[in-house]
Amino acid sequence: MFFDLPLAKGKILSETPHYHGPIFDVVTQKINTPDGLTVERDLIRHPNAVAMLALTDDGRVLVNREYRVATNSEVFGLPAGLIDHGEDWQTAASRELHEETGYLTHDLQWLTAVRSSEGMTDETVNLVLAKINLAAKTSQDFDKDEFVTSRLVPFSELVAGVKAGKINSAQTVAAVTYYLAFVAKS
Repeated sequence: MFFDLPLAKGKILSETPHYHGPIFDVVTQKINTPDGLTVERDLIRHPNAVAMLALTDDGRVLVNREYRVATNSEVFGLPAGLIDHGEDWQTAASRELHEETGYLTHDLQWLTAVRSSEGMTDETVNLVLAKINLAAKTSQDFDKDEFVTSRLVPFSELVAGVKAGKINSAQTVAAVTYYLAFVAKS
């Protein structure tokens, strides 16, 4: 099968750091590519993350509304966050879901992982299906620079928002699509 073929790697000849920040770093790499070119590419080094498709037993899903600097506006998306150093995806998913929404999960299932822009960042986002217990809600526990409004909406409303282009978060679109294609049908 085509996808079972080994993937060639480039040889990194040098790496020059340009910026070190609290969430990401920027470097320039000089690389010998597998096809014999020598190129320079900028890379944003970013920790991996999780995004949770958090469903209730009655078919509702948690959707966040949160300000994002890249769009300078609020956006809709799934609860998500960075995997802290030393955490696995399960711990990060449970922690982020609780911090952003106040809900506790009783079941996590890894769906797949996505990369939003392999040409410029090494971030991988783990998409996770979470079952939440409505009776197990506590208070939210935001990071000091974070405020999130969470709402339970019918899953069909989330799908309609994706279809209408009102939800543009790559991880949200991917999680909904993956769930509909591979999980909901089984």
